[in-house]
Formats: sequence, structure tokens, C-alpha cells
Amino acid sequence: MELTLLDGGMGQELLRRSGDRPTHQWSVRLMRDHPDLLAQIHAEFFAAGADIATANTYALQRDRLDGTDLEGAFEALYDIALHAAAQARAAHGSGRVAGALGPLHGSYRPEHHPDLDTARPLYAEGARRMQGRVDLVICETVASLTHARAALQGAQAAGVPVWLAVTVDDTSGARLRSGEAVADVIAVARDEGAAALLVNCSAVEAIPAALDALGPSPLPRGVYANAFTSIATAFKAAKADVSVLQARGDLGPARYADHAQRWHAQGASIIGGCCETGPAHIAELARRLRPGTARKPLANAPRNQTDPV
Repeated sequence: MELTLLDGGMGQELLRRSGDRPTHQWSVRLMRDHPDLLAQIHAEFFAAGADIATANTYALQRDRLDGTDLEGAFEALYDIALHAAAQARAAHGSGRVAGALGPLHGSYRPEHHPDLDTARPLYAEGARRMQGRVDLVICETVASLTHARAALQGAQAAGVPVWLAVTVDDTSGARLRSGEAVADVIAVARDEGAAALLVNCSAVEAIPAALDALGPSPLPRGVYANAFTSIATAFKAAKADVSVLQARGDLGPARYADHAQRWHAQGASIIGGCCETGPAHIAELARRLRPGTARKPLANAPRNQTDPV
């Protein structure tokens, strides 16, 4: 089974290295204030073994910028994010660039997601900004069936293959965060032309059940889990920031790779990391899953870089 390695979590890595204070627009502000750091992290993920640089466009939705000093910077921020990923790919000499379409009205809030007709053009606006600048689009942290359908339809505006990445209940991987069955995503993905089905930004323990629910499927399956203790109820509140989320102390590169090996054995052919995973995690995935070709772990590892004994 041919393996594609994704990169790790960009936003938390930017926050850790910049030393800035988390805010509601944290990943967007950090990108504006530290564009060179953004390109550097992309480059480190490539050096660690990633095949794909996921542009930092996840939070670039107008509803997240409205009423802030970033309100008029939508197009400029897209340019910064896409340029940084392309710059790192060019320096590396190979790889692909993915555009990320994050959820409207914030992550893990399916009850606040707009209806299909409202959401579709909003996702399409971001996808059009990616035209000619990405190799694929990933609809990320998709928490409901309506969200899946709207994001997939809107993403087609980019004119490239579209991957669908769903986020599942941390205690029941067979259900989306909306409570709907993960298995029902398969029909939506088929109807809307998804090129791959993934699970992202979910607890590692929930992934096996989610993969079971998504397979067997004719589409490639993938995983990039987070390393949070849980998605705190406080984070689901409007205007919450990442300061209310805590990193796990037991998911450094080695432990995360232990889980990834099981996902690979379960049929996942696209594997990477989400929030609180960094270049060291991807280097360990490369070492385990591509023996003989992996890179050494990098010095700028994330906070939970060491595994408890």
C-alpha cells in the first residue's frame, strides 16, 4: 500500500515558536506577523519526510475576520499562506501543496454551521483563492453531514482533487461530532466527488472505530489526529481561544507513531498529524513507516516531544 505522509499541526507550532499570546484569530495573526516563521515550519515538515505542505488557510473565513482589524485582509492573508507553502516546496525540490478549508463559525461547532445554500458559496470563495496555487484541497475538521456536503461542493471551485477530513466524537469514533454516523459520510463523499476520506483533529483512541466506519471504501483513507487531552467544552464557546485546550503529555513522537502504525495496518494510506504534533512527529512516522528513507528528528520539536517511560 503506497503511503502519503502529511505534515503536522501548523497553528500550535507557530504559537509555540513565536511566543505570542493566543487570541481568537491566533493562527491568522501569527501568519501575518511571522511569515518567515511560517515558511520555515513548512520547510521543516518537508525535511522531516512530509509529502504535502498544508497551507495555513484553515482559519481564513470571513466570519472569523469580521469585526477585527483583519477584516479587510482576507485576500492578502490567503496570499501569505499560499506563498509560504509554495516557497517551502520549491526549496525542498519536491512535494505537493494542499489548501485547507476550515469550518465556518469555528471548529467543533456543528450546531452553528450554516445551511447548505448559505455555506456553499462561502467555501467556494476560499477555494477560488486557491485556483492554480494548490495541488489539492482538504476540507478539514468536518463535523456534520451538511458541513461535508457544503464544503465538498464549494471546494470544487479550486479545480483540483478534494479530500474530505472529518472530526469524530472523542469517546465514540463511529460518530461525527454532530452525533451523525461516520458511515453516512461515505455516500456524501461519493456523491460530491471526494478523492479521499480522512479523519482529523480527533483523539487517537477514537481513530480505529472511525476507520472501521469508513471502510471498506474505494477511496483512499487517512488519519491525522490531534494531541489534545480533550476538546474542552469551553473551547466550543464563541470567541474562545486555544488557551483553554491542553496538550497531552503521553503523545510525543514515539507514542504517536505507535498509534499510526496501527492505523496503517488498518488500511490508512494517508497519515500525518494535527494540533500539537510537529516536525519530530512526522520524522518518526517517516522512520517507522518508510524504513531506510526517514530523516532524523529535528531540533525544534513540539512541547510534548518526549515520551514518558
